[in-house]
Amino acid sequence: MEADISLVGLFLQASLLVKFVMLTLLALSVVSWGVILQRRKLLTSAKVQTEKFEDKFWSGVDLNKLYQELSARQESNTGTELLFVTGFKEYARLSKLNGRVPEAVMDGSYRAMRVSLSRELDSLETHLPLLATIGSTSPYIGLFGTVWGIMNSFIALGAVENATLAMVAPGIAEALIATAMGLFAAIPAVIAYNRFSTQVEKIEMAYANFMEEFSSILHRQAYSEKDKG
Repeated sequence: MEADISLVGLFLQASLLVKFVMLTLLALSVVSWGVILQRRKLLTSAKVQTEKFEDKFWSGVDLNKLYQELSARQESNTGTELLFVTGFKEYARLSKLNGRVPEAVMDGSYRAMRVSLSRELDSLETHLPLLATIGSTSPYIGLFGTVWGIMNSFIALGAVENATLAMVAPGIAEALIATAMGLFAAIPAVIAYNRFSTQVEKIEMAYANFMEEFSSILHRQAYSEKDKG
């Protein structure tokens, strides 16, 4: 009787522990691809939003009108839009208080933007540690299944007098499938993690640069208002 060497056949012939390992790796792969697609969409949207807003910001638009426009839909503001609204709102609030010096106004505005920046980065980095975990542990989970399957194959081989390759091959094959599935789950997760981490760093740099440039504008405006006063 010929052994079934198809993937389904190897899975069905595997021991309960190896089956559990395979199902675990399949679940990790599904979770990984779900995170990859979701993060890819979010990071692409963040990049596009940043470029679009900065083009509008540097087009010479009146900052007060831009603030009013964004404040009307404040709940949907993200990225540089949120940094602008947060910084400008705090700047306007502190500027109205009596006795406020420009340094205090700028410090409060910058701290408000830093808080928003931290929250935005937390949102962008969500689930990235999960990808790193899947990428680093999946090969070892698959290797565990492989070691267990090969061990069982050799134990069964030692129980017969006339051992042949045909007798042990299916067991070794089903064991090696676990390693293959571990790599199948790990490789996309590692590639995606590295790529997304780089994208997050670039977006963070864009946010930080915008904060510095916007702070310079507010700084000049604060001292201009002081001189007028």
